[in-house]
Amino acid sequence: MAKARSAKEQNTGKPVPRAAHPVSPLAPVKYPTLPPLAGVRLATGEAGVRYKGRTDVLLVTLAPGTQAAGVFTKSKTSSAPVEWCRANLKSGGARALVVNSGNANAFTGKAGLEGAEAVARSASATLGCKAGEVMLASTGVIGEPLPAERITKILGKLADEGSASAWRAAAEAIMTTDTYPKLATAQAMIDGKRVTINGIAKGSGMIAPDMATMLAFVFTDADLPANVLQDLLSAGVKPSFNAITVDSDTSTSDTLILFATGKGASHPGIAKASDKRLVEFKRKLDEVLLDLALQVVKDGEGAQKLIRIDVAGAENDAAAHRIGMSIANSPLVKTAIAGADANWGRIVMAVGKSGERADRDKLKIAFGNQIVAEKGARAAKYDEAAATKAVSGREVHIAVDLGIGKGVARVWTCDLTHGYIDINGSYRS
Repeated sequence: MAKARSAKEQNTGKPVPRAAHPVSPLAPVKYPTLPPLAGVRLATGEAGVRYKGRTDVLLVTLAPGTQAAGVFTKSKTSSAPVEWCRANLKSGGARALVVNSGNANAFTGKAGLEGAEAVARSASATLGCKAGEVMLASTGVIGEPLPAERITKILGKLADEGSASAWRAAAEAIMTTDTYPKLATAQAMIDGKRVTINGIAKGSGMIAPDMATMLAFVFTDADLPANVLQDLLSAGVKPSFNAITVDSDTSTSDTLILFATGKGASHPGIAKASDKRLVEFKRKLDEVLLDLALQVVKDGEGAQKLIRIDVAGAENDAAAHRIGMSIANSPLVKTAIAGADANWGRIVMAVGKSGERADRDKLKIAFGNQIVAEKGARAAKYDEAAATKAVSGREVHIAVDLGIGKGVARVWTCDLTHGYIDINGSYRS
């Protein structure tokens, strides 16, 4: 798994993989530099949660008055940190975020909850806030007891070392099998006042969200109440994190939290997410969420290609989404794309197995600009060479038109290569 990184390596600005496998060919050519955000300080450290010689704990200190909202996994075996956040986010306030990698603290019974509480209480004592104002997240191996004392031992040091600009280090500290850190930033105007939105995420495998990716944290210096944040976030995940899949497996730990410190430029109070003054902010927030979600897909374990699937003409939008995910989650479709095989019959199969209404004779399928199937058969002008070329690049576009309604959806996935087996066959070693 991950190897130690020297201080020299960390300061070069060059991407250094945290996992044993190569950096994804779909990784960004250049990583964005996230600006300091008023009311947020970040610090990372090495606690040795699972591996030696790597940062594995992130502490984010948030200004008093920070509001927060979140969405979490729908897994029935969710982790202790997920349960902790669900319970404590009801108050709407947050003063800190503690994230560890290397151990998911999931399926760890009573000890898992006690470990999560120990970390929260330690952070609260260090920062002088309530334990319920400390949000938690853990990622890594499931079923292993969390060595909470290793985390609590370094929280005081991290609190002293907090920096407003350590975004890249923060994104790296929460990586597991990720091959690159995931960051995004945007600025928006609220009633003539400029505010900033910064986000980081981790995720590479066990990605088939029912809310978000494995871990994602978004911060803004806008002054927005928790109820507005929740409405914005719940809407924003639908076309982003809820529209991606790598391997059809939903994590026990999926967590996406949005924090608003209120320490940026002063703007009028906002009481509802539908307020017209939030139009640009919502658009920019959605862009950040989609950016992070696509970075997760591009870093899918063993991925070589990004696949976009557009579904139109379905009975309704929900049906279109389910059809899109049926295609995106099909191992046969994903392996065909991996091998540059324009096997459109596998798309027909995936549409049919979705359980949604379809009409064979109205179905149309295209790879890129090449229509490959229509009117219940192979397209009259089918061109094997053109179809093969359309599925041979780093980015592949599949379009499906059911021809029976107005439902539309867009989802993303990646191809399925032998690299996925190599990574997951040795993950715990």
